[in-house]
Amino acid sequence: MRSRVLWMFAVTSAALLGADPATSSIAKIFDQEISVIEREIVPLAEEMPAAKYGFVPGTGAFRNARTFHQQVTHTAALLYMYGASILGEANPSEPGPNDNGPASLATKEDAVKYLKDAFGYVRKAVSSVTSENLTGMVKSAYGDFQVPRASMVSAAIGHTWDHYGQMAVYARLNSVIPPASRR
Repeated sequence: MRSRVLWMFAVTSAALLGADPATSSIAKIFDQEISVIEREIVPLAEEMPAAKYGFVPGTGAFRNARTFHQQVTHTAALLYMYGASILGEANPSEPGPNDNGPASLATKEDAVKYLKDAFGYVRKAVSSVTSENLTGMVKSAYGDFQVPRASMVSAAIGHTWDHYGQMAVYARLNSVIPPASRR
C-alpha cells in the first residue's frame, strides 16, 4: 500500500510538473519539486532590502516570531538537516540556536549564500533517492528516531513552502512584492 501511495504521489507530481512519469526517476521528480520552491524563495530572499532583514511584525500572532533574516537562515538550516537525514550522513552545517543557522551569518549576503548552498546540498540528497530506497528508514532530522526517507524529502519541500509564505508576508508588509507575484 505504501509503495502504491508513493507511486501515486510521484505520478501526480510528475503530471503537475509536466514530466512523463514513465521516464522520470523518483530523484528527478523530487528535484523538480525542490527546483520550484528554490525559484520562489531565493529571489524573494534576494529582493528583500538588507535594511529590512531584521524585520519582524511586532504585534498579534507575530509576537516572538523569527526575523526575515532568521526565516532565510532557518529554512536553509533545515534544508541541511533534511539533506543529511536523506543521505544518512552527519549534517555539514551548524544548525545554530533554534535551528536558525550559524550565528556567523550576519549579513543579507551571508544568509542568501547559505540558502543557495543549502539548496545545493538538498539537491544532492534528493538525487540519491530511488524507488528502492524511498521507503527505507533513516534517522529523522527532528530527533533520534527512524522515519521513511520519503518523509524527509516531503518535509524538505513542505517546510520550505511554509517559510516562503511567511517571508512573502514579511516582504509585503514592507512594500516588497515577491518576485513570483510579478510573473
